[in-house]
Amino acid sequence: MVVWSRRVAVVAAAALTVSLAACGGPSSSASGASAGTPTASASAAPAPVLDDDFPDPDLLHVGDTWYAYATQKTGPFGNLQVATSKDLRSWNLLSDDPLPKLPRWATAGRTWAPDVSAARGGGYVLYFAAHSADPYVQCIGVARGSAPTGPFTPVGDKPLICPGDLGGAIDPASFVDADGTRYLLWKNDGNCCGKDTWLWLQKTTPDGLRLVGSPTKLIKQGQAWEGNLVEAPDLVRHGSTYTLLYSANDYSGPKYATGYATASAITGPYTKAVQPLLTTDGTDVVGPGGDDVVADPDGRSWIAFHGWDEAQTRRALYVLPVTWQGDRPVVSP
Repeated sequence: MVVWSRRVAVVAAAALTVSLAACGGPSSSASGASAGTPTASASAAPAPVLDDDFPDPDLLHVGDTWYAYATQKTGPFGNLQVATSKDLRSWNLLSDDPLPKLPRWATAGRTWAPDVSAARGGGYVLYFAAHSADPYVQCIGVARGSAPTGPFTPVGDKPLICPGDLGGAIDPASFVDADGTRYLLWKNDGNCCGKDTWLWLQKTTPDGLRLVGSPTKLIKQGQAWEGNLVEAPDLVRHGSTYTLLYSANDYSGPKYATGYATASAITGPYTKAVQPLLTTDGTDVVGPGGDDVVADPDGRSWIAFHGWDEAQTRRALYVLPVTWQGDRPVVSP
């Protein structure tokens, strides 16, 4: 059984052709992909499924519809974005902001990395990063809504997570384990101010609105390809192994990439793979990062991520198939 971050799903073995392991080159498209799911050409870079500015994607499946959430566009274009799809290939970017009103502690213009999941007892939970006035750092907030598209209403008068002494917090990611225990992952934003960047894990209440206990450090930057930061955590349970996917290095260019680490217990210790999973050279997508792994109703698994256009003015949405070699994720471009 595989338990995916931001939702629980049982994933059957996917009949996919393996063509990218770590930083390998392009090969044939995935076999066994039915009509209505994205495939990739063997001779060209994958095309974005949503060719718009849609960074830090998070996917959620409800009924017969996929929902994708993203960081606000560059400029004064609302707080967050949401798009819908029936097949993971054709997407409709909605005009309504899923988080139309920020909490009182947040200032407008820096609302990032939404994560939406179904809440126990009905409704949906939205985690988001926004800039706090006091302390003057990014912090993580939580909101509730009755529909996947919102509107989501912030909960509480203070941020859910705001470690000012560590540079603040960004990139929330929810995870529900096989036993139903709910967790939240995030990054302390230490690169804002010359500090280490750690990925953290902490239990939450079943409704996802409050933290339980103390957070656990998982990994920090250290490998050469990671540069001075790790961020954008996404947690997957494959059998008895926990796989922590993450992005690293400078998000604004081709050094940005996606890696992973594995552990036998949810709190670690996590062992990093030697090479990243998604790179600019391996995918022909500039700066592939901000990933989210999901399973479709047929048991196939997919990774959503963003990548820059040729002019590096916006980050579009990509979706590619994922399979596993033992406990190692493999992506087919």
